[in-house]
Amino acid sequence: MKKILIFALIAVMIFSFAGCGKKIDADTFCVYYLNIDATSSNAVPYDLRSKDSDVDKQVSELIGQMQTEPEDSKLRKTIPDEVEVLKHEEKAYTCTIDFSKAYYDLTAAEEVLMRASVVRTLTQLDDISYVTFTVESAPLVDSDGNVIGSMSGDDFVENPGEQINSSVKETLTLYFADKSGTGLEKQTRVIHYSSNISLEKLVIEQLIEGPKGSKLQATLPGTTKLITVSVVDGICYLNFDSTFRSGINNQLTEDVVLYSIVNSLTSLPSVEKVQISINGENDGNLLYNYKLNDLYSFNEDIIDSEDSTEQ
Repeated sequence: MKKILIFALIAVMIFSFAGCGKKIDADTFCVYYLNIDATSSNAVPYDLRSKDSDVDKQVSELIGQMQTEPEDSKLRKTIPDEVEVLKHEEKAYTCTIDFSKAYYDLTAAEEVLMRASVVRTLTQLDDISYVTFTVESAPLVDSDGNVIGSMSGDDFVENPGEQINSSVKETLTLYFADKSGTGLEKQTRVIHYSSNISLEKLVIEQLIEGPKGSKLQATLPGTTKLITVSVVDGICYLNFDSTFRSGINNQLTEDVVLYSIVNSLTSLPSVEKVQISINGENDGNLLYNYKLNDLYSFNEDIIDSEDSTEQ
């Protein structure tokens, strides 16, 4: 089976947005199609018929549009006939789409543009922040065999006339809860990611995705939504929505949850300290004892002494 070829730079592939942004209004979306030469992804305004239906029907409708030949003769359908959509599932702001094995027969140019077009089309829905691709129920992998993972609309260049972002390989140091939920263990993870997504955002997304293997425990709920992330003078400011607090596993200690985030972020060279807000507010406590308006640094004492988990 041919694996996906990820270029360090794909200079010829340009996004054309034709005035389409995240969403034109409450009812009008954009469906992203490929041009005939598979060198660009073009946005076409579309009125969503299932706007009052559940998210599963909305996703089905948008996927159906991407499988349909567009009226513009200069464009072609996003998902070609030979690539079958086997199923899709929506859970915790993530849509997982399972494709037939013909997905791996796409050229590198077609694959990158198709993936970007599908993600940008579906993440316009309020209930979809991330899209994950699988092939015959197995995670989509790149040419090195690394899982590509969840993608958001922000992972792809939005400005007309600019190049599609390059794919960058990075080794992240992440901290997840140990089996008892009272300490942290380190897990290193090699990620191929879009070069115009910040490493800080990537770290949080990986924490939300959870650890690889059953030995460690996730510290952030899968429903967590990161509203904003920014770094100023070495301080990383995180703003989560309310599901961050309400969905935390009560089997974990509060310091494990906090320092899973802090230690993971401060392992980046750009971050020295972390401050967390909930829905833009930093009054009160994270849960019980740790104040939101405090700045937190790397905590070595909470890390288990055993060897790191390598992934």
